[in-house]
Amino acid sequence: MLNKKSVDDINVKGKRVLVRCDFNVPLIDGKITDENRLVAALPTIKKLIADGGKVILCSHLGKPKGEPKPELSLAPVAKRLSELLDQEVKFAADPEVVGANAKAAVEEMEDGDVILLENTRYRAEETKNGEEFSKELASLCDVFVNDAFGTAHRAHCSNVGVTKYVDTAVVGYLMQKEIDFLGNAVNNPERPFVAILGGAKVSSKISVIENLLDKVDTLIIGGGMAYTFSKATGGKIGISLCEDDYLEYAANMLEKAKEKGVKLLLPVDHVIGDAFSNDANIQVVASGEIPDGWEGLDIGPKTAELFADAVKDAKTVVWNGPMGCFEMPNFAHGTEAVAKALADTDAVTIIGGGDSAAAVNQLGYGDKMTHISTGGGASLEFLEGKELPGVAAANDK
Repeated sequence: MLNKKSVDDINVKGKRVLVRCDFNVPLIDGKITDENRLVAALPTIKKLIADGGKVILCSHLGKPKGEPKPELSLAPVAKRLSELLDQEVKFAADPEVVGANAKAAVEEMEDGDVILLENTRYRAEETKNGEEFSKELASLCDVFVNDAFGTAHRAHCSNVGVTKYVDTAVVGYLMQKEIDFLGNAVNNPERPFVAILGGAKVSSKISVIENLLDKVDTLIIGGGMAYTFSKATGGKIGISLCEDDYLEYAANMLEKAKEKGVKLLLPVDHVIGDAFSNDANIQVVASGEIPDGWEGLDIGPKTAELFADAVKDAKTVVWNGPMGCFEMPNFAHGTEAVAKALADTDAVTIIGGGDSAAAVNQLGYGDKMTHISTGGGASLEFLEGKELPGVAAANDK
């Protein structure tokens, strides 16, 4: 079990608190087009304000690659946060992040005040976890709070380096939720435990498959990677996506599942098209019988039923990766069927970031899930059983 100190375990009254948030929001012409990440950060920020802390927020935005790029400034975020919090969030506009503006603003803070630093990636050292920048960030605060799960799998100055130079480093509510669900629920699940893996590539999910085979009762494989498994068992897959380097690996995994008594479910039918396009000619064929020149673009109706059935009695379900090309309406039915099945079950349902999170939200089932992870890459590494630097850096209870 991961037991980390959180904002509930400390008292920040009168203290300067540096909070690493994930404000990496989409901007078009300086306008924030999706503010989910800002809203998600509010509970932690409000808690620290209510406790009388001096709240200093920091985050990266996009990839300025170590130089100030005005279009990637966090200024619009400060403005929107002021509205969401109903109090001023002062923006410290320093191209070097910890500059004269930031230092002066921190000096003048009263308890309960909030300021936002400039994009941490304006500094080249940020992504290299350089000591100098870590020390500068630490010099602004007495306490550090990490609430940015999206970067937890990276060791950067603003989430890991800074913790070396502050005595108290804890996690915020968002991070705590990710640790509870992705970390602890997966390692100590209520059973039956079902994992559903989709997405294009077996290669990117190898460690996830291996880690989960030791933990689950049922493993469901859909999406593009199902065709590698199909070909490995002698099926015909036409021009479907396939990683020939991983055929032997896929066969071994099927063998390993058998040995461990894990039920491994693969698609029994596919929706195929004669082109990679929503307007392609479409037919449904049994698995392993895809004709030449055709490619699998979604799981078929029988498979959707089979997969939905497998989660009915589950107590814990983890889902990472769509079942088909859900961006195209004609090939979104499989992904939707799985989302609906998860919405209808009483199980704890955990969606592992990235495309699956987008699909669930797009299809309108977001509020029916127990937990939707805020980090794509970070959630995958958690599911691989890896230790995440951003989590490890927080103080243990």
